[in-house]
Amino acid sequence: MLELYLDLTSQPCRAVYLFAKKNDINFEFREVNLSKGEQYSPEFKSVNPLRNVPTLKDGDFTLAESIAILLYLASKFNTPDHWYPADLEKRARVDEYLSWQHSSVRAHSSRVFCYKALMPILFGNETDPEKMEAAMKELRTTLDQFEEKFLQDKPFIVGDEISLADLIAIVELMQPVGAGVDTFKDRPKLDAWQGRVVAALGTELFQDTHKYILNCMNMKREPLNPVMVEALKTKLRFI
Repeated sequence: MLELYLDLTSQPCRAVYLFAKKNDINFEFREVNLSKGEQYSPEFKSVNPLRNVPTLKDGDFTLAESIAILLYLASKFNTPDHWYPADLEKRARVDEYLSWQHSSVRAHSSRVFCYKALMPILFGNETDPEKMEAAMKELRTTLDQFEEKFLQDKPFIVGDEISLADLIAIVELMQPVGAGVDTFKDRPKLDAWQGRVVAALGTELFQDTHKYILNCMNMKREPLNPVMVEALKTKLRFI
């Protein structure tokens, strides 16, 4: 059976999970708890030497990276065309967004989440206000670009139906929400788009998938794996 190695606190993992569930793709859920450092275990390294999630294992075939996994699933399981359209121009629009989001929506939403949620845990103090404001400014600029370039006045990024572009976008924009930053506040166009995407995915499925990230600020803190802590501290010092 198809196996998916996931941690639903991760935006890319949530995208893969949502896509598989929404399209009734049968898979074995293999949890890799990042906070416990399970990605560093010898067992997981034997599956994915890169030690990152999501990871797909389909028989003897393994695949890393969320975009590659989503495209593989869409092709193998012949999912409805609107996810990754056969029409060349529509597909190019999906590809355009998927190429852009790595250094924009994902990067800036993750940075806000790190500053608001992770730094107080790791360093025992709030993020410098100037750094926080700079991160928020970057996120606001990115949201402006998302609305003006990609969403415009369409129901979804590629017209009238949800696509992989919308799926990736929504899970990334929910990350700051988990840290108490309302990404959709005072943005009626973006908020309306969010409502359509959630409805297309299914409200119950969407809420269940995001329950951990949305409750992360209220959950009991478990000790983090020391290797994970040092890796995060090193990374966060440079953002």
